Amino acid sequence: MKTAKIWANFGVEDLARTTQFYSELGFKPNGNNETLTSFTFGKDNFIIHFFIKKQFKWAVNGEMSDLNLGNEIIFSLSAESVDEVHQWLLAVKNAGGKIFAEPQSFEKGYFFGFSDPDGHKFNVLYWPE
Repeated sequence: MKTAKIWANFGVEDLARTTQFYSELGFKPNGNNETLTSFTFGKDNFIIHFFIKKQFKWAVNGEMSDLNLGNEIIFSLSAESVDEVHQWLLAVKNAGGKIFAEPQSFEKGYFFGFSDPDGHKFNVLYWPE
């Protein structure tokens, strides 16, 4: 079997809030309706669908994880320089994201971590070649 594409699905409280947050960060809209808002990320157009909680719970046939207690995934967004990491930091703060890891060096790279209004975690990472 071959998989043509992979994407992520998240549950969110408020579609309008999620749409505004990711739009302010400059991600490309990938459609929306009454149950989801969708964006593409990066050069490869990785898709993340953000489903309203009720729809997400139906799809997984269960409850959503409480992101205040933990997290099972963190997406890394690549930056091309330390300066770009700082630009992302300001954009995330201005859009209402929560910084959970301040900018810092890690091995040969530099990063910071943030969560969106629903607690989904990302980091922005500069990793020189």
